Amino acid sequence: MSNLPLNALRSFEAAARHLSFTKAGLELRVSQAAVSQQVRTLEESLRVKLFKRLTRGLALTEEGEALQPVISSAFTQINQVLDRFENGRMRESLAIGVVGTFASGWLLPRLAGFTANHPHIDVRIFANNNRVDLGGEGLDFAIRFGDGAWHGTNAERLVEAHFTPMCAPNVAKRLKNPVDLHKEVLLRSYRPGEWAHWFEAVKCRQPRMTGPTFDSSVSLAHAAAQGAGVALLPVVLFSDDLSRKRLVCPYDGQVFLGSYWLTSLKSKRSSHAMKAFRDWILAECKTKRAGQP
Repeated sequence: MSNLPLNALRSFEAAARHLSFTKAGLELRVSQAAVSQQVRTLEESLRVKLFKRLTRGLALTEEGEALQPVISSAFTQINQVLDRFENGRMRESLAIGVVGTFASGWLLPRLAGFTANHPHIDVRIFANNNRVDLGGEGLDFAIRFGDGAWHGTNAERLVEAHFTPMCAPNVAKRLKNPVDLHKEVLLRSYRPGEWAHWFEAVKCRQPRMTGPTFDSSVSLAHAAAQGAGVALLPVVLFSDDLSRKRLVCPYDGQVFLGSYWLTSLKSKRSSHAMKAFRDWILAECKTKRAGQP
């Protein structure tokens, strides 16, 4: 059965969808007689009848009903792969889960550089709040914040995160010393203990924490920029907000709380698209660390 003619299979698939040799012929741009002959050739090869020839059209036999979804699925898969070929290359897809802060503060402003150099790779970005399931969500990579210790994953450091208080300019006017924060609303992330580390680093007693908690540093920064309080944020990812004076840093003191990592499943085989993205983002981060433009 491995030598079944492709044209016969295609003719059967089209005729089975339309239940008409005439309509199948119009789709395939051949005559009704040519489709009928191809189907007859296939039936002779299989030694079964695939259609019941009726007065007003066709009906699939039991054998035809069994064969039709298999053939249709096979042609669909073939077409999907062929559609990915463009300008002598096959298009690839790349699914990346990214913690929202890194997406808006680092990746998205630079992503055009990657897509310009790799136009055959379709990049899909899925923002998350650092909670991600690489396998369950079908991701090639996840960029997340932490210490790099995630079970079953490869983790490569991208950017170290040094945190400092940030707030709106009108709020900053009230802040001369760290102790002044005792009178302000301190906005918190879902990661506990971050403010405690900062107050310890600047040798100041931590006040009672009563400010609202956010599950996204992007939302946290937005609230701070609106004057809702003071947020503890990574400087490297909010440089645009700082340069535009939407946020200001009232103090010099910073504390290291973790890094952003490029992670992938150890069990996942790297595709060409994955290798290209990994090489690009590691080179970009290395350039940033070296202080180059």
